[in-house]
Amino acid sequence: MRTVRRLYFYLVAFITFEVVLWGVIGLLRSILSPSLGGSGSLLAGSLALILVGVPIFFLHWAWAQRASANNPEEQVSTLRAFFLYGALLATLIPVAQNILALINRTLIEATGFDSFRAAIGGGQTWTDNLIAVALNGIAAWYFVTVLRADWKRLPDTENFADIRRLYRTIWMLYGLLMSVFGVQQILRFILYIPSETLGIVNRDVFINGLSLLIVGLPIWVVAWRTCQTANDEPGERDSNLRLGVLYLLAFSGVAVVLSTAGILLDMILRWALGETFVLREFVREISGEISIGVPFGIVWAYFSRWLNRDIESIQDSPRRDGLRRFYHYALSLAGLVTAFLGVGFLLAFILDVSVGRQLWGEDLRSRVASALATLIIGLPLWYLNWKPMQLQALSSNMVGGLARRSLVRKVYLYLVLFGSVIGGMVTAVMVVYLLLQVLLGVDTFDVSGLLDRLQWLIMFVVVLAYHFTSLRRDGAEAARALAEEREGFKTLVFEEAGSGFGEQVRSAMAKQAEGLSASVIATGENVPAEATSAKAVILPSSVMSHLPDALRNFLNTFGGQVIVVPVAQEKWLWLNNDRKSVEQAAHAVRQLSDGQEVKFGGTSAFMVMVYVFAALFGLELLFILLSIGISLIVD
Repeated sequence: MRTVRRLYFYLVAFITFEVVLWGVIGLLRSILSPSLGGSGSLLAGSLALILVGVPIFFLHWAWAQRASANNPEEQVSTLRAFFLYGALLATLIPVAQNILALINRTLIEATGFDSFRAAIGGGQTWTDNLIAVALNGIAAWYFVTVLRADWKRLPDTENFADIRRLYRTIWMLYGLLMSVFGVQQILRFILYIPSETLGIVNRDVFINGLSLLIVGLPIWVVAWRTCQTANDEPGERDSNLRLGVLYLLAFSGVAVVLSTAGILLDMILRWALGETFVLREFVREISGEISIGVPFGIVWAYFSRWLNRDIESIQDSPRRDGLRRFYHYALSLAGLVTAFLGVGFLLAFILDVSVGRQLWGEDLRSRVASALATLIIGLPLWYLNWKPMQLQALSSNMVGGLARRSLVRKVYLYLVLFGSVIGGMVTAVMVVYLLLQVLLGVDTFDVSGLLDRLQWLIMFVVVLAYHFTSLRRDGAEAARALAEEREGFKTLVFEEAGSGFGEQVRSAMAKQAEGLSASVIATGENVPAEATSAKAVILPSSVMSHLPDALRNFLNTFGGQVIVVPVAQEKWLWLNNDRKSVEQAAHAVRQLSDGQEVKFGGTSAFMVMVYVFAALFGLELLFILLSIGISLIVD
């Protein structure tokens, strides 16, 4: 209930703050810039925003301030931190945008262009930008003072630290994107030098890019240095946000670089295969790909280096290896799909030429160039990332065992199997459909169409067979290694003589996994000397109230894990008692023998499937956004 109330007050306060702020900005613009036209309408609208927004904002903001002053829970709430840092973003980003508009428009006008050629703020004036900078700056200064006061009296800084980390990251990404696209515009201008259109027509591209770089580069440098410095603070290094951003930048960089490299390679191959290009036209054609590929290549190289450095600094070796595997398997999957399509396009070209359906010409030249470019880009990307992961999984040491059992590898293999099965099924249906049409006399026999679908079917089968073999090899090797580990994992079961508890545990352990075994000892007997080599001890709860001295002394010096199983007993009531407690004990022994942390319950298969499809959707959305951005820039 408190969270909902808090959300209401901070959300209304934020919205009304923005309404009032931009109402005041509009009011001053209408007063000081009457040349805009329609100033009466602008004045009325601005006054309406102010008169309605001011009382609502002060009412809700006063409640938030009073609650924060009187309640420690309100002081440390994530919503308050989110509001304050969100208000800073909502004021400082407009400051940066208006400064960018001032610089952009000034440079454009200084070179003789009309101000509307400016990429940012072309229809604005100096007065408009200065008013927005001044008022947003004053509002930002106010919230900075509130934040500083909050930080001084926070009993717990974890929530505020998390939001501050996100705030810094947003500034870093904001400055980086401006810098990247500034460099892109400048490179595009430079690569237009051989063109006859060089001159006044293209100078605005250079000026717009230079303006982006002038504003964006300092923002990125300051924000990135702040993130780097903060990384040495306690709690910052363990944050997943930094790793997530580094992964995002590295994957975005490699996706853009490989896409633009493929387009560039396609044009070079078309030229090598006989297509005529005038040098000026060729440079003009590839200018878009080079201008976007070069800055994103720098982003890929720079942030990949930092990603690898951060991963190497992680002390937990299983987590470190898992993060490294995620990077390689993601690139391997992208390379596999790209290489698969390249081989398919190339085989389709060979079949078309072989059956004589098409003669050599402009269309076939373009097809073979696209196929070879796709294959040349995809095959090395897949091989260079798949080979080290496969060699790691084939090794017989502990690292190899962890690699074979890793979730990332299993998701990768099952994704490939899923795609191969579905793709093979679709192409098989198309093959059968063509044959049935011929048998039923609906259509004539199309040799080239049948061969084209058969080659795709064969490719899906080959990929399926290869990865299924890898999966089976992983399973067989993992089973062998686990069996050896389980056989060496000695477990002792203490029971009251005649209770049958030991046999129940033995039976449950046999069901859990092959190789698990236990020695049963009666509590009244002396503990044998070889019991000290055991790795785990299982006790029924019934013996805990009257432990024999020998067993108590043994447990006091025992260095392994002690598992207590609740059993029915008169006058003893076990809360959350589970009838399958013996099975849970056996499951715990299995986890211990496999070198895992003991966890009861876990993630269901359904939730794993949900996570996989959510990740696929996220990757698809990322590639769509990158494709849209590239197409806009290239076009």
